Amino acid sequence: MPRLKTAVLISGRGTNMQALIDDCSPKDAPAEIALVVSNVPGAAGLERAAAAGIPTLTINHRDYDGREPFEAALINRLTDAGIEFVCLAGFMRLLTEKFVGHWLNRLINIHPSLLPAYKGLDTHQRVLDDGVRFTGCTVHFVRPAMDDGPIIVQAAVPVHEDDDAETLAARVLTAEHRCYPLALRLIAEGRAHVEGGRVRIEGTHLTDRIYLNPDDGWTPHLPKPS
Repeated sequence: MPRLKTAVLISGRGTNMQALIDDCSPKDAPAEIALVVSNVPGAAGLERAAAAGIPTLTINHRDYDGREPFEAALINRLTDAGIEFVCLAGFMRLLTEKFVGHWLNRLINIHPSLLPAYKGLDTHQRVLDDGVRFTGCTVHFVRPAMDDGPIIVQAAVPVHEDDDAETLAARVLTAEHRCYPLALRLIAEGRAHVEGGRVRIEGTHLTDRIYLNPDDGWTPHLPKPS
C-alpha cells in the first residue's frame, strides 16, 4: 500500500513535527513526512527536519502582499512536491477559506485544549483562571473558522493545584506528542473518515473509564443495576 505523502507546516520549534517524523520513520509506517515548510526563516524546526533527512522549504509570508498570494505560492510548492496531505504543527498563520477548501479533509491541526473549549491563544492561562480540573489537546480536520473542524483524537490532561501556564503547557505537550501521530496514522490507514461533520473511526478501542480530579480513592455508594 502506498504511503500517504505528507507535508508538515511549522513556524517554530517543531516538537509536534518531530513526533510525526519519529512515528513515520519506519519504512512500513502508513504515512511519510516528505516535506517540512516554514513561513519563518530560520525556524528551529527546519534544523530538526534536516537532521532527519527530510527536505525543507521556507516560504516567508512577509514576501507576499497578503494571505492569498502567500497561500497560492504554498499550494504550488506543495503540489509540485506531490504532497497528498498536510499537517499544521505550530503554523502561526490563519488560513483562508480558499486554502482550506483546496485541502478539504486533507488538512489537520493540533490545538492545546479539549475543543470546542478554549479556542484561540493563551489557552493554558485561561484554563487556570477558570479553575477547571481537566484540559487536554485535540487533533481535528481544519475548517475556515479558527480551531474548528471534525475532531479525530483527544487526550484529557489533569490540572494540578500548583500548576502555572508553563508547567501545564508541558504536560499537555506530552499528550500532543502522542495524539498527533495517532491521528495521522488512523487517517493514513484509511480508518478515520469524515461523515456528516463528525469523524468515524474503525477498529479502535473506546474506553469507558471515568477519571476524577482530584482523586482521593473515594468510591460513592451507587445503587446496583436493576
